[in-house]
Amino acid sequence: MLAEANAAIETVSVPDAVQIHGEPGYAFIDIREESERAKATISGSVHVPRGFLEFQADPESPMHNPVFSSGDRL
Repeated sequence: MLAEANAAIETVSVPDAVQIHGEPGYAFIDIREESERAKATISGSVHVPRGFLEFQADPESPMHNPVFSSGDRL
């Protein structure tokens, strides 16, 4: 399953992410816990704790977060 998932995604390096941050068509999802975010945040990011990621990404879930179906690159 991991190989299949990796084949379907594009990994972005930190320097590339810094360059595209804030551009239209991109959404940054911060999966860190609140205690980690208290130290620093990513401006404009959407906070989805890792434990809730699948629930908020699933369009059938009552917890669905529209950012996941926005068409933006995540």
